[in-house]
Amino acid sequence: DAKHLVPNKMRDFFCTINLDQEEVFRTQVVEKSLSPYFGEEFYFEIPRAFQWLSFYIYDKSVLQKDLRIGKVSIKKEDLCNYTGKENWFMLQPVDSNSEVQGKVHLELKLNELITDNGSVCQQLVVHIKECHGLPLINGQNCDPYATISLVGPSRNDQKKTKVKKKTSNPQFNETFYFEVTRSSSYTKKSQFQVEEEDIEKLEVRVDLWNNGNLVQDIFLGEIKVPVKVLRNDSFQAWYLLQPRENGNKSSKTDDLGSLRLNICYTEDCVLPSEYYTSLRNLLLKSADVQPISASAAYILSEVCRDKYDAVLPLVRLLLHHHKLVPFVAAVAELDLKDTQEANTIFRGNSLATRCVDEMMKIVGKHYLKVTLKPVIDEICESPKPCEIDPIKLREGDNVEINMENLRYYVDKVFREIVRSSISCPTLMCDVFYSLRHLAAKRFPNDPHVQYSAVSSFVFLRFFAVAVVSPHTFHLRPHHPDAQTSRTLTLISKAIQTLGSWGSLTKSKLSSFKETFMCEFFKTFQEEKFTESVKKFLDDVSSTESKEPSGVSEPVHLKEGEMYKRAQGRTRIGKKNFKKRWFCLTSREFTYHKQQDKEPIFTIPIKNILAVEKLDESSFNKKNMFQVLHGEKPLYIQANNCVEASEWIEALCRVTRCNQKRLSFYHPSAFLNGNWLCCKATIESTEGCARCTADVPADTQIEIDGDRETERIYSLFTINRSKLQKLEEACGSIAVYQGPRKESDDYSNFTIEDSVATFHTLQQIIDIVEKLNESHEKYQKKRSSSATYGSE
Repeated sequence: DAKHLVPNKMRDFFCTINLDQEEVFRTQVVEKSLSPYFGEEFYFEIPRAFQWLSFYIYDKSVLQKDLRIGKVSIKKEDLCNYTGKENWFMLQPVDSNSEVQGKVHLELKLNELITDNGSVCQQLVVHIKECHGLPLINGQNCDPYATISLVGPSRNDQKKTKVKKKTSNPQFNETFYFEVTRSSSYTKKSQFQVEEEDIEKLEVRVDLWNNGNLVQDIFLGEIKVPVKVLRNDSFQAWYLLQPRENGNKSSKTDDLGSLRLNICYTEDCVLPSEYYTSLRNLLLKSADVQPISASAAYILSEVCRDKYDAVLPLVRLLLHHHKLVPFVAAVAELDLKDTQEANTIFRGNSLATRCVDEMMKIVGKHYLKVTLKPVIDEICESPKPCEIDPIKLREGDNVEINMENLRYYVDKVFREIVRSSISCPTLMCDVFYSLRHLAAKRFPNDPHVQYSAVSSFVFLRFFAVAVVSPHTFHLRPHHPDAQTSRTLTLISKAIQTLGSWGSLTKSKLSSFKETFMCEFFKTFQEEKFTESVKKFLDDVSSTESKEPSGVSEPVHLKEGEMYKRAQGRTRIGKKNFKKRWFCLTSREFTYHKQQDKEPIFTIPIKNILAVEKLDESSFNKKNMFQVLHGEKPLYIQANNCVEASEWIEALCRVTRCNQKRLSFYHPSAFLNGNWLCCKATIESTEGCARCTADVPADTQIEIDGDRETERIYSLFTINRSKLQKLEEACGSIAVYQGPRKESDDYSNFTIEDSVATFHTLQQIIDIVEKLNESHEKYQKKRSSSATYGSE
């Protein structure tokens, strides 16, 4: 959220997330506020190098360009200082002199020249080779050029490169020469020697600009290199472009407002798979360890400050190796030991509940789409007024009609849910089966507990959450407006209540906080609702195989708006880029003029031969990729680097097992009678570059086991001190067998068997130390092979 934004009047605000200057996400618009609450969460992989993670606050305008109010920019190196906690950041002014990204490749050299008259001249040679990752200007590649200056107290010699058209990665390859010191007699100096007083004061400055033609040139960034660092050596390196030093100094920064962020940034170096064998095996046998609290997986959750940090990689790893169900059953059983009342079962944020939550998010994506998407689309596209709170009613609203509308929507959503058991993923059913029987065993005298154990997850934590936040679960491409969000909130509340087995009683109705919800639920006093819930919960917690009738529906994988180049299937018409709605299922890849319209073009998945990135030079456009199939390549431009990476991954994953996949492809396009990459003149010529490595074939769950294990290793490393505390605690308990005190350092740890826990801890610490050594060796090798002039 943000507060005290300017201008000091109620406006419509939204916020964007940017990698350097590239927007990758934006929030919904919050109307008429000075302190907008966004309350949105974005999770994404970063597919390229970057310098800054930035957040821009915009004032939404209907007729004019949206106005940037201010920004928060955090250097990549500083992200670790803010990770995992909420921070308020003061908004900084948006100044074109500070909006930079990219890097420049330079070679610098000091030469000794002897003139015809025998005097010595010291000469600086600057070879500007290329730049990479310059920003887009007004959504298009820029027209960059560079100025190279030798600057000192009394000199400013400047030279300029040629302008490169429409590129963010210009190749300059130009060399410039500067006289460094005054000529002196060769007889006075027997060898090359630079005058110290001159060297200390001189620096090379390279400024990058976008050529504005008829308008003012735009500053793209600069670098400064003191000449004194060169001495007699030739120096070649990449330099990150920097903002001008006076970029923001003239502007006040205390009156633009502030932005509250909670950032979690992780960066892992994944080693070859064999390095993780010991840690992976130790984690995978966790479900078999007695007691479960002595297992490596459980210890991970104990030492992490936030259990969620541990849960995400742990669930994905166990899921990848088919070990999740027994582990969830074991930790749920431990959870139930501390549950004293049946009506509070699985209501806390324990390791068991978080593991089930994360499992449902991963494996239940398609289940949510086939169950809820049609009805959510209806609610969002043809909304009916549903407000039943007398305080929030608008003038002219009829509460009886609104209640009928809400009842219609609730009935429809409820009906779709209770009919959906046949689509429930087998893994979810297996977990629910375990939870149901564990609950019945813990509370044998309560006939309802076996149902509430399942409904607390599938209704409260799965369907109800998806209804209230459809964009988060990819049920809708955009955020619903304020009125629709309120309707979805009311439906979600109703679904939570209907799904709570045994809650539709008079005693429960009287406990509603809102009187209007109590009145609304009086209309639901029918046996059929409770029976429908019971039958649904029976179905989804059964291990019997469910055979769907007819042909199974294709799995919906991804959809969104991108740009495609005309494929030239007709003789007339320009081969330009057009905005289209793309849809990927397990059966076909299609594009449409608009969402929910019939497809214009369809490629069966089995016909896709390769999916690869396309060189920017082909069309002078960023974030492009190509889909190779029987006809001409389909060239597509995504809206940003994150989106492009996600589409390529999804398409590669679903086509990995195609029998006719290509081994080679052309990284550039075939234009004007030749391939731009290899200059071959025949369009059917075999590709000149090897296709990228294969990716996992699972079309619904993309999991890299080594990456998840590396993340777990990083968590153990970060929490090394807690591992040692837990180790000491086990030793203390083994020596002292008396009652534990609340004041003990280890009172927050779950230690059922100190000897078994101690043994596992020793294994973890030993494995982590060995992995530390492997990482250190890799980092030394990496640092010796990489040369950067600036961090």
